Amino acid sequence: MKLEQNDETSLFSMTNIPDIFFSEYLSQSSGDYIKLYLYVLFLSKYNKDIKLNDLSKKLALPIQTIQDGLKYWEDLGVITKKGTGFIVNNLQEIELHKLYNPKISLSVEDIERNEKSKFRASSIETINRTFFQGLMSPAWYADISIWFDKYGFDEQVMIALFNYCLKRSALHKNYVQVVADAWSKHGVKTFNDLELYFVKQDALQKIEKAIQKKLGITRPLTEYEKAYIEKWHIDYGYSLDVIEIALKKTTSKASFSFDYLDKIISDWHDRNLKTSDDVQNFLIQYKNQMKSKKELEKKVKYNNFEQRSYDNFDNLYANSQG
Repeated sequence: MKLEQNDETSLFSMTNIPDIFFSEYLSQSSGDYIKLYLYVLFLSKYNKDIKLNDLSKKLALPIQTIQDGLKYWEDLGVITKKGTGFIVNNLQEIELHKLYNPKISLSVEDIERNEKSKFRASSIETINRTFFQGLMSPAWYADISIWFDKYGFDEQVMIALFNYCLKRSALHKNYVQVVADAWSKHGVKTFNDLELYFVKQDALQKIEKAIQKKLGITRPLTEYEKAYIEKWHIDYGYSLDVIEIALKKTTSKASFSFDYLDKIISDWHDRNLKTSDDVQNFLIQYKNQMKSKKELEKKVKYNNFEQRSYDNFDNLYANSQG
């Protein structure tokens, strides 16, 4: 594998790393991949040929990690595959290309065009000073402008987005994008929306912990289990007292699943049952109907109408305690 740089340079005693690497790539890359990039950058100055085996031994990294790392940097455009080797690209040129790509419309003239842009520019500059020590790369400016348009966030929400990611030590674009998508999905646009969202999320986490405790689950909930609970609480609007009625149905089962609980709770939602009293009344009524059905079957060999009405729910409410 041959390594070379795409710009003509003389041989120097130092390997230069542009500041854009630290502001744009460092935080979102693993230590092994950074280690690989730095050594590849060093070798490329001398147009060195090196085999993957040798690279693996030199860096004390598995060959698979070397291959994955090369693919990672290639996907980011930091290196380009060429024949049997790679070209190490100029990071400043990459960022300039991002900045002047036709889809990017942010410029000083655009910012000053109207009051809305001025407010946005002020918040972006606040983000630059607060979270990047005044060294935010040009590509961030463009991305933030796009996020403003895509999500419709107000300035306070955008600043809160960066603060949220910083507190979780994940201030890189992929994570910021994921959080922004989640907030937008839940209708967040203004700071008031965000505060309400946090209140709901706090309540949701308390319900998740309560469900874990009541079911005796000591491991962390899976992503899919959390999605079920979010549906019950956020989408259906059910509080813990309603969900707990379904949880009690698991006590007589040798094993249970969140899918089983979801079928029960979704049935209540489909029946427009809103409170724990509504659910309890329905279960009492259903139990009485089943009792009447059994008494009727003693007198009549088979009742088609009654059978059609109730058999579909026999298994679902088999554990109902009334």
